[in-house]
Amino acid sequence: MEELFSIQEQLLEHVGVKQRYLLTKIDWNNRLIAIKGARGSGKTTLLHQYIKFKLPKEAIPLYASLDSLYFLDNTLVSLAKEFALQGGTHLFLDEVHKYPQWSRELKLIHDQFPNLKTVFTSSSMLEIYKGKSDLSRRVVNYHLKELSFREFIFLTKGHSLPNLSLKELLHNHKEIAKKVKQDLQSPLKDFKEYLEYGCYPYFLEGTNGYLRKLLQTINLILEIDLNAIENIPYSESRKIKKLLVAIAQSAPFSPNVSKLSKRLGMSRDFLLNSIKLLDRADLVIELFKPTKGIGAFTKSEKLYLNNTNLIGALSKNSNEVGTMRETFFANQFKNLDNHEIHLAEKGDFMIDRKHIFEIGGKGKDTKQIKGLKNAYVVRDDMEIGSLNIIPLYLFGLLY
Repeated sequence: MEELFSIQEQLLEHVGVKQRYLLTKIDWNNRLIAIKGARGSGKTTLLHQYIKFKLPKEAIPLYASLDSLYFLDNTLVSLAKEFALQGGTHLFLDEVHKYPQWSRELKLIHDQFPNLKTVFTSSSMLEIYKGKSDLSRRVVNYHLKELSFREFIFLTKGHSLPNLSLKELLHNHKEIAKKVKQDLQSPLKDFKEYLEYGCYPYFLEGTNGYLRKLLQTINLILEIDLNAIENIPYSESRKIKKLLVAIAQSAPFSPNVSKLSKRLGMSRDFLLNSIKLLDRADLVIELFKPTKGIGAFTKSEKLYLNNTNLIGALSKNSNEVGTMRETFFANQFKNLDNHEIHLAEKGDFMIDRKHIFEIGGKGKDTKQIKGLKNAYVVRDDMEIGSLNIIPLYLFGLLY
């Protein structure tokens, strides 16, 4: 165990001070906490920052990554037992989906060591409550999303923009935009940078290799995480990679299941399940109309890549501004737990089965939503809106 303490000390020496939004949202008093999120979203840094900056001084923490060689000869339970006997108070476990018996041993740790608080991270694909042991009554689950535009501004410029509710945005967008413009001077320039490379914290290490790092992350999700979590062999993961590329080249993509399954050599059920896996992996967004039930094998009506940075990494059509705008808008609402997003019959998107939004550029008018209640035009390339016309970038302040 001494080697794990030594690794922890080395890691904590290099922790940055700028923090993700979730750090202050988590109730760290819970005894078993799960933090899910896509690769590259900052889960590991979040743990390190909490250990270094937020833990009480009297606490005794231990961080361990479950892909460590330590766990070839030791179990999670044996680590927890030894740590608790030595007076340890907080156990932080990274990437639990790489440990075969994760749910069973986390349950044992929770039940056998009541004075030990455990926090673990996992891929966003992992379905915590479907593990072989029932954790549903024990674990409190959080999801770390990609960086919002608001967080991107904080990390790059140090400005703390307001965290808005949808109600505040719809009713006060003009005044909010004026204040943001005072703070940023050029919000549209900053927004275009965010759309290109602002969704993952890699840009803090420089932007030149950003898309290459993002592609490497995508490959690790498809080649490593799919196998670890869903036991999908490499040969099948290659088909899922081809599916992701097909979605990327045509997004927004309305899948023809019969043609696509034949082209990719997949059965219909495997294809539909693969789309849902890509959605859970935070690589695509599945959208439906509000009148349609969403079952395990229901065909999605439209697919987007999960965020605009993925368009730059995967798509030959990365200059298609209409797709970028719609992808950004869909992503913001996918990342909000207290709102639901659907495709609209008129307009582009429906939020909470009530608000209609039509997305466009500088020349977009209100013709397509004329006569509709609770309808708005969301316009890119505009700093300050009026009436029911709202600048697109402001939706990046919702978390």
